[in-house]
Amino acid sequence: MIRNVIQYLERSAKRNPEKDAIADLEHSYTYSELLDKAYRIGSFLAERIEPGQAVPVYMDKGVEVIAAFMGIVCAGGFYVMLDINQPLSRLKQILSTLDAKVVITRQNEAEASKSLGYADNCLIYEKICKNEIREEMLMQIRSQVLDIDPLYAVFTSGSTGIPKGVLVSHRSVIDFIEHFTEIFEITDEDVIGNQAPFDFDVSVKDIYSTLKMGATMQIIPRKFFVAPVRLLDFMCEREVTTIIWAVSALCVITTLKAFRYKVPAKLSKIMFSGELMPINHLKEWRRNIPQAMYVNLYGPSEITCNCTYYVIDREYENGEILPIGIPFPNEKVFLLGNQDELITKPGRKGEICVSGTALALGYYNDKEQTDAVFVQNPLNHNYRETIYRTGDLGMYNEKGELLFISRKDFQIKHMGHRIELSEVELAIERVRDIVRVCCIYDESKDKIIAFYQGEADDKMIYEQLSDVLPSFMIPNRFIAVERMPLNKNGKIDRNALMELYGGR
Repeated sequence: MIRNVIQYLERSAKRNPEKDAIADLEHSYTYSELLDKAYRIGSFLAERIEPGQAVPVYMDKGVEVIAAFMGIVCAGGFYVMLDINQPLSRLKQILSTLDAKVVITRQNEAEASKSLGYADNCLIYEKICKNEIREEMLMQIRSQVLDIDPLYAVFTSGSTGIPKGVLVSHRSVIDFIEHFTEIFEITDEDVIGNQAPFDFDVSVKDIYSTLKMGATMQIIPRKFFVAPVRLLDFMCEREVTTIIWAVSALCVITTLKAFRYKVPAKLSKIMFSGELMPINHLKEWRRNIPQAMYVNLYGPSEITCNCTYYVIDREYENGEILPIGIPFPNEKVFLLGNQDELITKPGRKGEICVSGTALALGYYNDKEQTDAVFVQNPLNHNYRETIYRTGDLGMYNEKGELLFISRKDFQIKHMGHRIELSEVELAIERVRDIVRVCCIYDESKDKIIAFYQGEADDKMIYEQLSDVLPSFMIPNRFIAVERMPLNKNGKIDRNALMELYGGR
């Protein structure tokens, strides 16, 4: 029985020790090399941390990060990836929440890491990965592990202005990955092209699908996502078969018409999440790679990656909403209304709620925010059943398929009317020559602002919207942009759009 994710690595290393496990642009580790480094790092850490403690990793994305993660697991700790490009103030907030004893960094990043306040407690990766393996100590730690022990924390934005650390256990990841790899038939022959940052939970699917199945993960450089020719060259050269990307990452390729240059011949599984997938972009992907399986995934970090999936099995028209599908096994997904009543009828919106083993342990060192959203199921008065209230709005269509509508906080009150910005965006997507669209709301001036990419002009957009939307839902301003700004996780950066609008 699997109780700890390091067992995935150990089993794959036993089956295929000389096979590449993780590769980036310049380096690679075989399964035996990755396991060896994990044991060495774990042996070093085990003398410096207690089981269940956080170990932040302050390193640029690469194969060494995965070795550090696995070493932390061997020592009984949980890992937290720190993005070296994030503001120092935010990183210090995260470290303050964690109260970690040590930080792992590379030699060339050690000087920068001193500003974090860990000058005397920075562990240099190049040194600790050569430490002597202490098998007896590692076995002692292993004998006491529980599957409910924390594995990692990812920090998301918090309503109080302080980042929230979503803490996830081994059991939640194991439960999810066992089903994920089986449903989508991931095997040891797959090559997974990693796009997601390692401090973003989408990467969990890449990492642990790889380690469980004995596949290979190719880490795609972030800079390639603004240079689609290099991105497609990389995917073809590395023979990538599977991608699990943010929607905006897929849209980069189609927006810049990169398939005219090259189509990755080996690509057979294309999964996406994080935003509503524009149908015109989905059509372009399916036209160029018709043999692939396309999957719309849904779920916030608090439920371990995803709680629902939808395998796309028909053509969709521009402006339609892709279903988010059915729950993964051992997860329950349902809608609650404003009075906490169960919603089952089509056309009525409710908050998406989730229960099951995949739920996170909560927010690290933040009981108040944990208690606000990890709550007792109001439909169950007989025994303890924790659910996570996602803050997302969903509804069932006439076919009984579950749809994601928007975030609760994308619901605005404009001119006395409650409006979902996503509904406005979907209407604009139907306009000819629109490539991408994102709407924001200026509350101080009571204005809806629509940013768009494409050849359409303001007059054309307004005229077509007048036929499908009431006047109060039509944006007050249309702003054309050459390219949508993306945040570090590959989603449209609404804050950057707000700043752009503020400068006009």
